[in-house]
Amino acid sequence: MEGKCLKSRLRACCLISILIGVYWHGVSYGSTNVVEVTDGIYVRFGLQQEPTTENQGRIANVGFILGRQRVAVIDTGNSLVEGLDLRAAIRRVTHLPIAYVIFTHMHPDHVLGAAAFVQDDPEFIGHVQLADALTRREPFYLEAARQLLGDDFEGTRVVLPGSPVSGSRKLDLGGRIIELEAHPTAHTNNDLTVYDPASGTLWLSDLLFIGRIPVIDGSILGWLRQMERLSARDIGLVVPGHGPVTHRWMDALAAQRRYLKKVVTGIREVIRNNGSITQAVSQVANGERENWLLFEENHGRNVTTSFVEIEWE
Repeated sequence: MEGKCLKSRLRACCLISILIGVYWHGVSYGSTNVVEVTDGIYVRFGLQQEPTTENQGRIANVGFILGRQRVAVIDTGNSLVEGLDLRAAIRRVTHLPIAYVIFTHMHPDHVLGAAAFVQDDPEFIGHVQLADALTRREPFYLEAARQLLGDDFEGTRVVLPGSPVSGSRKLDLGGRIIELEAHPTAHTNNDLTVYDPASGTLWLSDLLFIGRIPVIDGSILGWLRQMERLSARDIGLVVPGHGPVTHRWMDALAAQRRYLKKVVTGIREVIRNNGSITQAVSQVANGERENWLLFEENHGRNVTTSFVEIEWE
């Protein structure tokens, strides 16, 4: 009963994160809204769902940061259509030049709308590992998007970042300096975060999932290390890759850390007992089921990916 109540609260929280755009400086486009979550930082909240034909893959938080002279876009969505919708929303807010398009990592729900911004001739920026990761996965990502989007797939393509970040970099938006940081392998091997000192806002993207279960596509051990490092930072507001923005981001980080640690501990126990991946999938961290949306869809894959890594510790 307690688990069901928690899941209901998670769903309610996700619904609020979407509905709030209607009332909180929301700029409507399509069936969603861009929300000014703090001064000059706008987010289009993704749906807490798996990508489907019905939702057109609009599942990730995307948005932009507005300076006095320039705009920086952070992630572009899952298709050209979604990217064009985001661009149209930006143009309802400002006609300042879109100078930068920043990719937080390789996953298609964050990067496949980039072609919408080619017309603005921005600098496309990503982690130093991103171009290679996208090139390797491009055929698979595009075929999956084609099947998902049908006629709306037309024009969707991979745009590779021309400006790699290997450590950190600062961008001047005019009266607003934002700071980019490339991270070691965690959620993926190409995670990039964006920090806005002016508002104390950290765009963590998929280094933090709120509500829906984290997805491991890099290193579970590396992700745990990165969370320890991030937890030492003094941040006011966090924008996750999925879920609502929050000032109580340490609570969300603790929930994610708890899940990942249970996966690691459980897999180590199975390995000590000479168990298999199949046994691990059926046994490990099942007590977390009621704490996360989309658990059934993603937990088994998380265990499988992590088993291979932990087996060779």
